[in-house]
This record gives sequence, C-alpha cells and structure tokens, in this order.
Amino acid sequence: MSICLHNGTLLSGFSVMKDCAVLIEDGKIEDVFSESRFEKKHFGSDVKVYDVGGAYIAPGFIDTHIHGFNGHGTDLITEDGILAMSKDLAQYGVTAFNPTMYPSSEEEMIKGIKTIVSCMGKEKGAKIMGIHLEGPFISPNKLGVQRPETVKPVDIKLMEKLWDASDGHIVNMTVAPELKGMRDLALYCIKRGIILQAGHTNAEYNHMTEGMQAGILHSTHLFNAMSQMHHRNPGAVGAVLIHREMACEIVADGVHVHPDLLRLLMRDKPLDKILLVTDALTPTEQSVGPLYANGEEVMFKEGCFHRVADDVIAGSSLTMIKGIKNLVSFGFSIGDAVKCASANPAELMHYKNKGMLIPGYDADIAVFDKHFNVLLTAVNGNIKKNIL
Repeated sequence: MSICLHNGTLLSGFSVMKDCAVLIEDGKIEDVFSESRFEKKHFGSDVKVYDVGGAYIAPGFIDTHIHGFNGHGTDLITEDGILAMSKDLAQYGVTAFNPTMYPSSEEEMIKGIKTIVSCMGKEKGAKIMGIHLEGPFISPNKLGVQRPETVKPVDIKLMEKLWDASDGHIVNMTVAPELKGMRDLALYCIKRGIILQAGHTNAEYNHMTEGMQAGILHSTHLFNAMSQMHHRNPGAVGAVLIHREMACEIVADGVHVHPDLLRLLMRDKPLDKILLVTDALTPTEQSVGPLYANGEEVMFKEGCFHRVADDVIAGSSLTMIKGIKNLVSFGFSIGDAVKCASANPAELMHYKNKGMLIPGYDADIAVFDKHFNVLLTAVNGNIKKNIL
C-alpha cells in the first residue's frame, strides 16, 4: 500500500516548506508537493492518507554513536538485545543507527561484532547501518569510562581480525591520532571505507593535523575526552574548531557541553560538519531494574548517568528527538537541528538515498509535533510507530 502524509511542515534536509505533502510508494519517496496540489489529487483505496495536523515531517534520525537503549545494548551483546534496540529506537523517530562498541578483549570484540552483523536484515525498527568501534586504539590518558585494560596500542593484525569478523560492516571508528603506528592504521581503514574519528585522544595540535593528512576528518563527542585548547597548543579541540573540513559529533544534552559552546560551534563550523549523536548508554529510557553501562553500575543524576562507584559522569541519557529539541533551545533553527540529525550523518557516512526527503530517496520519516513528540516513524515506508 502507498502512503501519503499531508498537512505538514516539511523539513526536507535542505529546506523548510510549509503546507506540504509526501507520497510514499514501494518504500521510496515518490513525490513531494504542496497542500494545494494534494487537495486536487484523488487517491484510490490503495493509498493510505494521514493528516499530520500541521506537524513536522522530517527525514528519520540517524544516530551514528549509541551504546544502548531501554535496557539493551552493546555491553553484553546479544542478538535479541540489538534487535530490541532497533525496535525501541523507532519509537523515538530513529530510522538508522550504528551500534557502538566499547573496547574489550579480542575474543569479546570479535564475538560482539559477529552478533551485530547477524542482526542486519532482521530489524523490526531502525535499520542497523553498520558498527562504530569506540576503540580499542585510544589514549589511556583520555579514557572517560572506558576500562583501561581494554585499551591497546595500534595493531594492524588485530584490526584485520575485527574487519574480517565484521564482513565489511565497520562503518566508523574512534581513534587517538597521536598513537604510534596510527598513520598505517588510518591508511588501512580509509582503503576500506571506514570513517575515522579523533576521540579519546590526548593529541597535540601537530598530531591532529598529521591525522587529518592521513584521512582522520571526523571527531568523537567534541569537547569531551580529548585534549583541550591552549594558546600554545590548540590540542584536539582547537584543531576541530580551526579546521573547517573537520566534522564533529555533539552530545546536545546541555550537560556534556555547555550550550554556549554549541552556539559558538554553530557560528564558526560549517553546518554540514555537525552531527547530532546521543552516545546513549544502555539504561537510557529504562524504567525498571538496576542500571548498568559497560559493566559498571550507574545512576541517573543531573541530566545524565554517573558511575555509582565514584560519581564520575558515565554517559548520556539523550534521545535524538530530545537532542533536536535542545539544539533548537540553544539557538539552532528547527531545519538546521534536524539536518544535524539526518542529512549530515547520512552524507558523512556515505549512506546513499538517506537523510533527505526528496523523490527517489528511502522513505525513512519521522513526524513530530511542535512539542517534539514523535507521532509517526516509517522505515523504508513501513510504519513502525503511529499515534496520528
């Protein structure tokens, strides 16, 4: 059955258009047209028509850095858990995601990678686009809540094993550019289409520029777990801010990064280089049971998760729709905020036919109201949530 969504404000991924309708056929965007044209059309019984009541019609959100959701995640990876993430994320407007793995032992990483790959094609909600490895080739001096025993020096043979286990489905990888042997690793990954992100790094400015020359042109949760800017050594943060070609993730929960820094970023960084991510931990939106992330007990406090053992911030409890709402409150336009959650990650990760609502693209759609309540989610034209 074909679907028509009408009476909405279209956030296409490149513009904002009021009083619009979207026609979906065979899982693709068939047409986008004005409400006046909709009123002249006469659809048959094979077209299901939804009046969205003036809500926003946006491309589905793409989360390229997420560890878990609603009690399921990549801490202890199981097929049921990853598929539950897919189903639950679709209730929040997410139509595609990269399950993000913490570093662990070689055996655990290979097993986890294979499990995620086995889930691809079985999703009941958001589509698994591939895997994000947040390590293991990161700095022991910028761990965040990564476990120190899991961090490793650059090892091409280990990388080959991880790549082989993924059957070519490692999409992005967080690395520390200052590590010995990083250039060889970068060249290995770039040849295989892996997007490298500078993160969990203590890099000096020259390390960052050398990494850029080797193809490290993205960064993980900017401002967090990386060397800060100094007037004699701009560090990792300075390099990302100085070089407009560097892309960056932002965790827009108002806790990980001060809102005024995001306003600075909006002013100085090209918009298409800013990606909204959640970096959400497994207990995000979890309503019952003990809360754990990366093998440690956490508690929700002051807007994010803290490690119970030492009260250190352990990670985010953000959802993509909350992140969009926050960006708007920080000064982003609604169109720009949605672009950071859809078109930008699709372009950076080379996800063909995703991230925009134009004819020929995949019908990955999130409909939400002015209060940022998700009303409908469609993945390849298949409705996964509908409260219209």
